Amino acid sequence: MEKPSIKELNLLHANICQALGDPKRILILYAIHEQPRHVSALAEDLGLPQPTVSRHLRVLRQRALVNAERIGPAVVYHLSDARVVDILDNMRLVMRGALERQTSMLV
Repeated sequence: MEKPSIKELNLLHANICQALGDPKRILILYAIHEQPRHVSALAEDLGLPQPTVSRHLRVLRQRALVNAERIGPAVVYHLSDARVVDILDNMRLVMRGALERQTSMLV
């Protein structure tokens, strides 16, 4: 892959990084990766108020990270691209490695 331009990096930050800037949104992404579901089920499964989940889903939809599909009276949310969970998993591995290195430097 070629070197990113500043314009592309600004878009990445504005569209993806800011969307991932709240741990609740990351939890929502992991939850709908496991199983697409509607906002009430997400709220119940995550132990969050339904308005909070709705607000976070709106951000994720605006950034095109989730899709909403109407099924009868319910709206079911799906990941737009499953690679986002792979990226989150890799970021967690990087974080764990950094924490291990920091801990080893203290000993």
